[in-house]
Amino acid sequence: MGLLSEGRPLSWEETKALADHVRKHGVQQFIHLFRKLETRKEDSLKWGDEVEYVLVKMDKETKSCKLLLKAEELLKQLQIPELRGDKDLPSLWRPEYASYMIEGTPGGPYVHDISEFNKVEENMRKRRKEVQALLGKDEYVFSLTAYPRMGCENFTEPETSPDPNNSVTRSLFWPDPAIFCGHPRFKTLTRNIRCRRGEKVAINLPVFQDDNTKDPHEILVEKYGAEAAKASKPGHIYMDAMGFGMGQSCLQLTFQGSHLEEAVSLYDQLAPLCPIMLAITASNPISKGILAATDCRWDTIAASVDCRTRQERGLEPISDGAKFGAINKSRYGSVSSFLSDCSLKCKDGKNDIDLVYDPETYQILKEAGINELMAKHISHLFIRDTVSLFSEKVDQNDEEDTDHFENIQSTNWQSMRFKPPPPNSDIGWRVEFRPCELQISDYENAAVACFVVLLTRVILSYGYNLLVPISKIDENMKRAQKMDAIVKEKFFFRTNITATCDGTEENEQQAIIEEMTIDQIMNGAPEFQFPGLLPLVQDYLRNIEVETDTMCTLSRYWLYLQKKANGQRITNARFIRNFVTQHPSYKKDSLVTEEITYDLLSTLNRIEKGDIPLCDALKSSSPE
Repeated sequence: MGLLSEGRPLSWEETKALADHVRKHGVQQFIHLFRKLETRKEDSLKWGDEVEYVLVKMDKETKSCKLLLKAEELLKQLQIPELRGDKDLPSLWRPEYASYMIEGTPGGPYVHDISEFNKVEENMRKRRKEVQALLGKDEYVFSLTAYPRMGCENFTEPETSPDPNNSVTRSLFWPDPAIFCGHPRFKTLTRNIRCRRGEKVAINLPVFQDDNTKDPHEILVEKYGAEAAKASKPGHIYMDAMGFGMGQSCLQLTFQGSHLEEAVSLYDQLAPLCPIMLAITASNPISKGILAATDCRWDTIAASVDCRTRQERGLEPISDGAKFGAINKSRYGSVSSFLSDCSLKCKDGKNDIDLVYDPETYQILKEAGINELMAKHISHLFIRDTVSLFSEKVDQNDEEDTDHFENIQSTNWQSMRFKPPPPNSDIGWRVEFRPCELQISDYENAAVACFVVLLTRVILSYGYNLLVPISKIDENMKRAQKMDAIVKEKFFFRTNITATCDGTEENEQQAIIEEMTIDQIMNGAPEFQFPGLLPLVQDYLRNIEVETDTMCTLSRYWLYLQKKANGQRITNARFIRNFVTQHPSYKKDSLVTEEITYDLLSTLNRIEKGDIPLCDALKSSSPE
């Protein structure tokens, strides 16, 4: 989770009045920080992961599950060792948006040592056990992207009810107590996003059409009347609160570069990987107790925090009130521009979408000597108003503080995040890789993490160039969320990855971009003369000294990813979808009942504990 400032949260009217103040001082804070640290060199290559766990209460007798609202209570216990100053902690714990979520990270970053990959899965297991040890009878911790019946009637423990007339969400389905109450940031964000937008957020996901599926829109209109009729769409699952997006979980990875240029390069080179890894990790086929025709969380979260006004969304003519005109994305979305010189030196026009940015912020940055790409990136982030501000943080020292900058930076939730070093710390320039959905087991999450980390080493070591136009990445993000995208969709991907971007005439060639399957991208496509990302990682490992235990660990991960990419192992989303549709009580109506949910989570728990072998659970029913 992002910036957690202390103080009195300001109302939306107070926050709105200070929006330009935050921009003005936020840009100065960035300039001071950038100028102070831009020449910083020789930081070690480090990385870490973040797992957002979900707490669930399961009742055997009634065969029912509820989301367990005790994150604040657990965090008070989990954070005791850190608060008393214990050293060499195995894990660190932070709050997340919902009061049934907690975020766990390793106690310290992993270093650039190949043997570190042996620790990843073990550390994830320790984190899970640490939480489970504090839970009571019939209480469990899951690595689950989305609880299937989130937003259904009585989905929490203790039981809570939404209040459409007197709550921060005004939701028909989401109760305020489900928002983490240990810090005011979360409710403040929820209220201010709704207020800035001028109406409740509206999330509409296409429903999965089975033989007996009834239109959820018609059912809602019948129950709730005009409001549901206005906001929900026929043939779609309608949700109306930030919690439906930010109440979902994911796996995030953060990498520290050895210097600014390396971090910028990683930001760009990993951006085309975001939709690929989103499709591979797809794990969310259910929303609000209904099977959806999509497999991923991405668009749900984007809509859940979409604070754009009707004018900014292009639904009404632009007036003087819309400072930056129409804005083509939510503040949660895929990256909109590259940052490295590589995107300028190649002549394919990588930054090929119309970037909306704050011209005033851009001019200030340029006059301060910030390069054009970074100035455009920051001024693009600064088109967003602050949506969380605290009274004690209004007036700051721009040469020492960074809260105003981080206020805007941390509420731009993009598929990649570029992170300057915190002031007065030994932390370097970092990038955050944000698309991955959370997997059922620690083994799967470790496999995904280790693959992406090693791919960064391959890219940096051999200077590979994965850049494609931003518009292609945007299209890939749409395709990645479709049902069974991992085997049914094709993705724009660069095949001539050895073509450098140094601007010399012999290398100044356009990217060769093909539409390829995930299998071709991951395992290789001889017909396109593309070696495949997994073989590239394997070749890299063969060229360095890797001790036997580590190589065995990584080989298991590569086999899992290889089979997942070629369809021999199914995604978590397909496993969950199959479980529902094959359940004895399923009525081919797209509805996921309490009984089905209980049996599903019981099965997921057995998979994680090893009672059901993962390879059996995820084995494809198609001929291999």
